[in-house]
Amino acid sequence: MATYNAEAPILETYQVVVSAFSDFLTVAIHTILYERELYPRTSFLAARKFNCPVRQSRHPKVCKWIQDAVAAVGVEMLKCALSSISLVIHAPPPSSAPLERYVFSTAAFPAVPSSELLTPFLENPPPAADLPEQFRATIARLSTLSSTLSPLPADCSFTLVAELRDDADVQAPLRPDTPWMAAEPGLQKRKARPNTTHNSAGQQNGTKAGKDLGGVKTTPLRSLESGPFVLEMWIEEGKAKFEE
Repeated sequence: MATYNAEAPILETYQVVVSAFSDFLTVAIHTILYERELYPRTSFLAARKFNCPVRQSRHPKVCKWIQDAVAAVGVEMLKCALSSISLVIHAPPPSSAPLERYVFSTAAFPAVPSSELLTPFLENPPPAADLPEQFRATIARLSTLSSTLSPLPADCSFTLVAELRDDADVQAPLRPDTPWMAAEPGLQKRKARPNTTHNSAGQQNGTKAGKDLGGVKTTPLRSLESGPFVLEMWIEEGKAKFEE
């Protein structure tokens, strides 16, 4: 079995796909926190990842939170349970309304049985350099956020939200032994009446979007595709952002 190389992953198994996504998600979160100034920029250090310059928080508690959050996402990804992960920036209290939502859609990732996580895909893996090149381009795009989005108010907070696949056998990991808790109702998909179809109210495949999903302005970021790794990214700006 090939050794996993974060800088040039060969996407031969689903476990490697999840590892590559976890690496990218970690860098993306640090980049967003830096660009949107959730913490002072002086609290970030210059680093390199995917052979490009990146920013990384140097506060131990921030780094630990990101590390733990991404690890928790990885556990659910290995179960093929998630359709998307979102970094949500909230307004300061008392409203704490969602202002920006950075969506990482993994809905097109393959669904693999737990017994097959280390089984090579039937197709030949793409070139090792293909995915890091796309990671670099995406990080470069994220690094322009401060110039393309309006400033956020002071004292905003953030959280990581995982959206489950609609599969009937997928269960929310809301147990005392997991770090997850239920998201705010506005950030949840709700089950609609049977046999509903897509319409302008946000219903599709028997679900209805919460009021804070979709936002009032959506900005595509990038599509990444390399063999089984298929990721869509976009930003949703919420109504509350334009009412501040």
